[in-house]
Amino acid sequence: MNFTEFNFEPSLQSSIESMGYENATPIQEKAIPIILAGKDLIACAQTGTGKTAAFLLPILHKLSLTPSDFTNTLIVVPTRELALQIDQALQGFTYFSGISTMAIYGGSDGMVFQKEKKAFLEGTNIIIATPGRLIAHLNMGYVKLPHLKHFILDEADRMLDMGFFEDITKIITHIPKDRQSLMFSATMPHKIRTLANQLLKNPEEISLSISKPAAGITQSAYLVFDHQKNKLIKHILSQKEYSSVIIFVSTKIKVKTLEVELQRERFKAKAIHSDLEQSEREEVLRNFKNKSLQILVATDILSRGIDIEDIGLVINYDIPNDAEDYVHRIGRTARAESKGEAITFINDFKQFKFLDIENLIGYEVNKLPLPEKLGVAPTYNPKKIVEKPFTKRYGKR
Repeated sequence: MNFTEFNFEPSLQSSIESMGYENATPIQEKAIPIILAGKDLIACAQTGTGKTAAFLLPILHKLSLTPSDFTNTLIVVPTRELALQIDQALQGFTYFSGISTMAIYGGSDGMVFQKEKKAFLEGTNIIIATPGRLIAHLNMGYVKLPHLKHFILDEADRMLDMGFFEDITKIITHIPKDRQSLMFSATMPHKIRTLANQLLKNPEEISLSISKPAAGITQSAYLVFDHQKNKLIKHILSQKEYSSVIIFVSTKIKVKTLEVELQRERFKAKAIHSDLEQSEREEVLRNFKNKSLQILVATDILSRGIDIEDIGLVINYDIPNDAEDYVHRIGRTARAESKGEAITFINDFKQFKFLDIENLIGYEVNKLPLPEKLGVAPTYNPKKIVEKPFTKRYGKR
């Protein structure tokens, strides 16, 4: 379906064309008419399907037809990075209109907080906010949203995973009951259904099954003990020149340790995690995007919601807890029919998790032999090896 078939307001259509958009993705084709009709919506679609434009474009169409001096739309997202990404998309889509936008997130100084306050007081048309920062403004008492028409939750499952359920519930009490509510989530567990029942009124539903990894991704895996992982990373990076690499690690401590080790070996590597100041995180991402930084070591904060193209290699240092997250992670590479590589490290306690991943994607991932210099690898037997509780493995403390 071509975007001209939606009959968007002319200035919005001009922006769409200037950004190179031609044909709608499946989520856009299904969601845009529902949102234009004013109905509530719960949509299940993974990162990379075009869902951001799916909810932004119909909202912008309505605003273009009926300009407002008040805050019309509130978009709540789990991370600062996603807030910035949506705001950047809005800057492109609103280029030929007078619609105002503002991204509001934590980790910044008092001057930024005052700018955010001003955005609320002056009625910025579209506000994108992380839950914690939004709650901080709400607690000050000056945020009034009587004219709010649209409330959107993006990456709802990730927000609940991060413990934002009570924050979202509180936010809902500060917005009008007479509104259009939209919820987008990559997965649809029971807790999302519970939240949807509180948030949405007679919603339409869209569920796009999770897509398989792109054909351009070469997937492989190593059986490896934890103490061998850092040496294996260095071996992989020394065998081939990659323009850009993302390494996903499960904890901040591991991220920091790996960053130091890679830098010691003269690799251009930087870590990104929640302990960094926002300005530091933005600088790291900017350097990675412009290719002045080769290797990004990250916690799962980057597995969803960050649009970085032309990544040559994704390494899963640790296997994600959810099989769907594996697809999100490796989806950072092989964008737009390009080629990419994804390598996963499988230790002795997470083999059953990788079997879940293979069952999800529908095929077995090639297991590469561990380099002899690193020693003996674990035996692969995922159906018998399960992750043991802490007290059984190490005893009670």
